[in-house]
Amino acid sequence: MTTQHDSLWQTGDFGLVFDRYARAVYNHAFRLTGSWSMAEDVTQATFLTAWRRRADVRLVDGSPLPWLLVTAGHQARSEQRTLTRWRHRLLRARPDPVVADPADDVAGRLDDERRMRQVLTAVRRLPLAEREAVALCLWSGVSYPEAAAVLGVTETAVRSRVSRARSRLARLLAEDQPTEES
Repeated sequence: MTTQHDSLWQTGDFGLVFDRYARAVYNHAFRLTGSWSMAEDVTQATFLTAWRRRADVRLVDGSPLPWLLVTAGHQARSEQRTLTRWRHRLLRARPDPVVADPADDVAGRLDDERRMRQVLTAVRRLPLAEREAVALCLWSGVSYPEAAAVLGVTETAVRSRVSRARSRLARLLAEDQPTEES
């Protein structure tokens, strides 16, 4: 007994087969992939396979839908494997070196210079003993014992000077910061 589905497939009116089953295949593909665009690709690949293998399509109760859905499942897995391989290759590929914008470098240097002028202005307001301790220990990386030997004072005195200088600098630099007005 020939059903309406069976006769559609046998008459070769593939456009009617597509019109009748495309929505079901598309919805099935979306549920398998979770992506509307990938579901479109899977649907297209499914019907292309059906066209190419139309002599091999098995009808179930006269309908090609089960065969189309199984084929869509195969296509969806194939798309997922392709996407996974592509992502792995992308992760293994070396990224193109980022070329720095020279304007960023210039802007950074200007900001650094502005900030350094602020710091130097604050440091100049410190007592001479604290300025020397800051220059030696904080800026030049001289150890406390070495600074003490050079300055002719005890290590404790150098540590005390650096500590006082840090506190004063923090206060002086905070005062120089512009305040936000409401």
